[in-house]
Amino acid sequence: MNPILLYPFILVAGALQAAGNSMNARLRVAMVNPWLAAAVSFSLIVFVFATLFLVMPTPLPTLESLARMPWYAPLGGIAGAVAVFGGLALVDKVGAGPFNGLLITANILTSLAIDSVGLFGMQAGGFKALPWLGGLLMVGGIVLIARASGDSNKDGGGEGHGISAGLLYPFVLGAGALQALGVVMNAQLRGAVVNPWLAAAISFLPIVFVFLAMLAIRPTPLPTRKDLEGLPWWAPLGGIAGAVAVFGGLLFVDTVGAGAFNGLLITANLLTSIAIDHFGWFGMPVCRAGRARFAGAALMAGGILLIAVF
Repeated sequence: MNPILLYPFILVAGALQAAGNSMNARLRVAMVNPWLAAAVSFSLIVFVFATLFLVMPTPLPTLESLARMPWYAPLGGIAGAVAVFGGLALVDKVGAGPFNGLLITANILTSLAIDSVGLFGMQAGGFKALPWLGGLLMVGGIVLIARASGDSNKDGGGEGHGISAGLLYPFVLGAGALQALGVVMNAQLRGAVVNPWLAAAISFLPIVFVFLAMLAIRPTPLPTRKDLEGLPWWAPLGGIAGAVAVFGGLLFVDTVGAGAFNGLLITANLLTSIAIDHFGWFGMPVCRAGRARFAGAALMAGGILLIAVF
């Protein structure tokens, strides 16, 4: 299959991923306890994929395919879950644009390194100047967007979620790198398990156990009835929205490459994030998009063009 035919699905998955981060932030506010919120979000994902597997139970893996599975393959979901938990805990503090921008920076540079060196079973493509130039353009675009967010916050255009939250940025960058690794690990899991619905359920199930264990350790605070009454109906669906990107990675990353997949995902993610901040969708504080943000978005679009084409 021509990889270009897969690009529209990846772009939609990126937009849903950005929306999912903001939806998860609202779930976090209503649930009060971040571990409880994460467990709820991921339990719904496992339920959806387990149901799809029961409806479409074939094909199934063989002993031979399971024997070839790398030990790290089932951990891809946990690696990607760090970004989701970051969205639950931090996106309302740093803003949807800066949060996804920083996540994206680490993601795309890690993805380019994976493609160049051939980590986690991906075919090594060697160093290619134009895709790395595209990655630098994307980083430049992200810097413009993050600075614009900081300026808006100083001018009163934001509500405490701009560059002043810089102490949280290293965590977001680490989450972005893990997110890129998780996509490739999930592709390895998909190859071994064969059935994509089963692979997705396996990928997300350990995450539920991790967050339930953390909830058992930190069971308070808990939401009150008043907290839950303020929960929008769409807030618990943030994990499912973000899971579309994980499922896309399971199916497509070995076809289009980690750099192109994550670059397309990332571009749609950040453009959607800018719109979320600009219009205040999903209850996010309004941070109007100015020329700097649009210039940053243009740089990112040029960067992904270099990565996807070359």
